[in-house]
Amino acid sequence: MKSSAIRQSFLDFFAAKGHNIVRSAPVIPADDPTLLFTNAGMNQFKDVFLGKGTRPYNRAADTQKCIRASGKHNDLEDVGRDTYHHTFFEMLGNWSFGDYYKKEAISWAWELLTTVWKLPKDRLYATVYKDDDESCHLWQQETDIEHDHILRFGEKDNFWEMGETGPCGPCSEIHIDLTADGSGKTLVNAGDYRVMELWNLVFIQYNRQGDGRLEPLPQKHVDTGMGFERVAAVLQGKGSNYDSDVFLPIFDRITEITGVTYKGTLDGQEDIAMRVLADHSRTLTFALADGAMPSNEGRGYVLRRILRRALRYARTLGSHEPILYRIVETLAGAMGDVFPELRSRQDTVAKIIRAEEESFLGTLDRGIEIFNEVVASIRQAGGSAIAGQDAFRLYDTYGFPLDLTRLMASEAGLLVDEEGFEHCMQEQKSRARQDRKEKQQIQEGEGEWVWFSSDRATRFTGYLSLEEDSVIVGYCRMPDRLLVVLDRTPFYAESGGQAGDCGWIGTGEYRLQVTDTRKDGDVIVHVVTAARDVVRDCAVDPFDVEPDSAKRACRASVDRVNREGTERNHTATHLLHAALRRILGEHVQQKGSFVCADRLRFDFSHFSKLSPEELDRVESEVNAAVRSAELVVKHEDLPYEEAIEKGALAFFGDKYADRVRMVEIPGVSMELCGGTHVDSIGQIGLFKIVGESSVASGVRRIEALTGRAAEQLMWKEYRELQEIRQMLKLKADEEVKPKVAELAESKKELEKQLQEYRIAALADTLLYALESSEEVKGIRIMSRTLENVDTEALRQAALSLREHVPASAGMLCTVEYGKVSLIAFAGELAVRDFGIDAAKLVREAAKQVQGGGGGKPEFATAGGKDPAGVQNALDFFITAVRNRVTAV
Repeated sequence: MKSSAIRQSFLDFFAAKGHNIVRSAPVIPADDPTLLFTNAGMNQFKDVFLGKGTRPYNRAADTQKCIRASGKHNDLEDVGRDTYHHTFFEMLGNWSFGDYYKKEAISWAWELLTTVWKLPKDRLYATVYKDDDESCHLWQQETDIEHDHILRFGEKDNFWEMGETGPCGPCSEIHIDLTADGSGKTLVNAGDYRVMELWNLVFIQYNRQGDGRLEPLPQKHVDTGMGFERVAAVLQGKGSNYDSDVFLPIFDRITEITGVTYKGTLDGQEDIAMRVLADHSRTLTFALADGAMPSNEGRGYVLRRILRRALRYARTLGSHEPILYRIVETLAGAMGDVFPELRSRQDTVAKIIRAEEESFLGTLDRGIEIFNEVVASIRQAGGSAIAGQDAFRLYDTYGFPLDLTRLMASEAGLLVDEEGFEHCMQEQKSRARQDRKEKQQIQEGEGEWVWFSSDRATRFTGYLSLEEDSVIVGYCRMPDRLLVVLDRTPFYAESGGQAGDCGWIGTGEYRLQVTDTRKDGDVIVHVVTAARDVVRDCAVDPFDVEPDSAKRACRASVDRVNREGTERNHTATHLLHAALRRILGEHVQQKGSFVCADRLRFDFSHFSKLSPEELDRVESEVNAAVRSAELVVKHEDLPYEEAIEKGALAFFGDKYADRVRMVEIPGVSMELCGGTHVDSIGQIGLFKIVGESSVASGVRRIEALTGRAAEQLMWKEYRELQEIRQMLKLKADEEVKPKVAELAESKKELEKQLQEYRIAALADTLLYALESSEEVKGIRIMSRTLENVDTEALRQAALSLREHVPASAGMLCTVEYGKVSLIAFAGELAVRDFGIDAAKLVREAAKQVQGGGGGKPEFATAGGKDPAGVQNALDFFITAVRNRVTAV
């Protein structure tokens, strides 16, 4: 049976059992910050199990794409070394949300495996949790499995938990014996690949409390998971997941590229490498198709590690060129029917992977050379481990992830000083925290600058032109970028709140992408983060670019669109400044600004929040000037004193040279400014304020958009307004605001009614619990911890209890955001006849949660900061009341 038919038969089987067949969730979790990657089929239903969400169905089945390459579930370093681990895999699963339970889950699993797929019954084993007699009985009664093939195991193997607290329950696993003689009973759960788990049936029936107690859930769920690659291999009679037709097209493609054939051996180095390439290409392709990107942080770094590990193994196959991107098309063809995103994003994914491969391959050879030198020196000295500093140098300079160094060290029979590596890593992070601006990195004497001229000052020509024929006068190679200095440049360096230009520097050999421009004294530094070899027509690592002292001529070109956007925003800040001074007063002074291509930010001195009317006036005045389109922005270089005499504004503590640049918008504004601006204010197009806030005492901030960005925002808001009008079914002459206010008031009233209903329902529930609680001399005594209940609801419920049951005393507790709330009550008879004082009791109980409180004898409250002591507080209250009542 082909793997595609196996997958479909699973889905068809459960569809016939009334299950809704759902699409796989992305491997990049959309709303779960606890996960880097989707690592199990249940992830998309986690909210249901936690009681925080519902679905329009109560039975579901799917095939879920999963990645396990980080955190608790991390199979990365096992991939390739054996024949069944993967970082990417499909998980077939079926779920019941409060519907069917153990009986159906067990009988259906057995039916599919033995009746539909016809697996040999005598080779199957079922494991159950040691105390789960129900599951054991169901296996005996609902299936014809051999009874001595039902095995019991403890929590490690057969009790599933989502976390330290929350939904959990026993599980029953189905294993298959693949030993030659069927003697694998003792190998079940022993970690032997010859007897492997096929299917895990999880029965979620408890809620693990913070104190370890198991409380039954109001609804019981079923969550099952079966490795698709494993079952495909078994059904196809293969000894390895990698021998199935799931991987056959990938191996054929690798063979086509490298000329190496997959032989299926466990220890053969070429076979290990091919398994790594096959698995890692799948992980990268699926992750990138779902929107992930390689980077130096989080899941992006995990993907980068996977890619670089694969490239290292590709060397075993004789491949020294990018290879992974060439497998993307094969994957899209083989799996695109089930996962259409592979085809729709095929080209994009291939380009991203290729760029990453080209970037790393540029440093891999040199890194391997350094590694071999380190190994040679260790062996000469009789050592057995690579020093942490050396491992860190391979990581920091050559991009070797620690696990790659660990792999290469293992092959060389050496260990790695991982503690030393982490020490170096922390030292680097500390240095970065001390100076994030990187200014010292680009100063002379740091970062191994290479200079071709003693005259290092840069002449800026970008006021008049966006292109310039230049000469490289110096460069510095950093681990992840190249810093370049030219004799003249049209690139504006970050200064005065204006972002540095981006663009390109073209030489005879390279096209360097400049993503930022900085200034250090008279030197303008171009930050290059990407490069392309124009001769070979491929991307290269900027670190590998080494300008030739004899071929330093280049063409510097600023990104025109980016510069023009920045200029619109910069000139707009001058108009904004002038409008604020006219409308609010001349006390307004610029306190800071930031302008880039897509937005502007302007900080100014002012004593209060701007009213909506003031903001409207400011915005209208700026737009009125823009609409005139008559004013030409003038620039003039002149002595500082002369500029001040002319009335130019000089604010925000800037340092000015003897000669300054004055920017004038006739009749509107005159300021000292070294930035770049539009020629005519009509080019700004449109000005739209999007935010006003406080940034410090006496300092306000306005954020705004101009040009196309402002136009897009206004159109978006207009379309949304029209959609709201349609939803409210308003006529053309009806206003939106009154209708929305009416709906808001209605919502408020309904929420009030809902809260009253919740309180009443809570009171009824607690009343039932109180009436059936412990009774001592006619006094009912109770304590309860309640989840997802706010303090006010708890107060109202407690008041209701003491009114309805005069002969009672109790304490209720809830924990919100780590804060404990205790509410104690005593009914009239409990206070009068037995002297029970709720205030004293709650005050003493609160000590157990590191808190305090008080109130009246009949009703009191307390708070605390230690949720771990909640049960002790409740126990104290019960014991104290019982002793008091007994003593009277």
